[in-house]
Amino acid sequence: MTSAPSCPSCRQPMQIHRFTSNQGEPLELDICFACQGLWFDRHENLKLSPASVVELFRVLHEHRTDQHQPLADPMACPRCNTTLAKGFDVVRSGRYMIYRCGRQHGRFSAFSSFMVEKGFVRHMTRPEIDDLAQRVGAIYCTSCGAPVDIRKDHACPYCRAAFSLIDPQAVVRAMEGYAQASTRAHAGTPSSPSVDIGDALVALERDRTRAERERHKNAFGHTASAADAGFTGDLLAAGVEMVWALIKTRSH
Repeated sequence: MTSAPSCPSCRQPMQIHRFTSNQGEPLELDICFACQGLWFDRHENLKLSPASVVELFRVLHEHRTDQHQPLADPMACPRCNTTLAKGFDVVRSGRYMIYRCGRQHGRFSAFSSFMVEKGFVRHMTRPEIDDLAQRVGAIYCTSCGAPVDIRKDHACPYCRAAFSLIDPQAVVRAMEGYAQASTRAHAGTPSSPSVDIGDALVALERDRTRAERERHKNAFGHTASAADAGFTGDLLAAGVEMVWALIKTRSH
């Protein structure tokens, strides 16, 4: 079996997760949950089957409250140790950041960039941004990962990307597009899960606060309230939460 490569960012061993390719063959992806990134050997990002995309969502959902750290600069290829080149790719759903090995060993992608690549996002509407501005203090940019004060900025001040969100309807459309050869007999547009973006962010923060309180209950008398509007909202995790609710609904 292939040994786990070191994460290009933190240099710790990545976790190997086994999926199925769109040709029915085994496919191993290397994931670092601490850095929220995936390493793809050459062209692996194009080989995931629709069923494997659902499984990947399950894995991301399991780790939705994990603490994560900023990416290192520079990062190194886990195969040849050369510095990865940072750049942008553009698809219909937006622009996303990618880190490539100049010797073509592969590419490192943040979870959010992978979701943009696969067409699972849409730009947030003005009313959605205004609503979030009153409910959360800041959000993480889904393009570059930087924290952005959504009350002041209407686009990321670092990479200028529009705010985008993993969208259940977009995920369904993208997955059905990938699986055209094996489309199910029934058609129709599924209903969205009964949770909005703000609710998902608040629920996510509540989960994280509860986990943090458990970790520190022997050291502190109390912790900050989960209702504190100063927390940073993770649009990626909130989107995964919404999509997972939809997947569970469709599977029953």
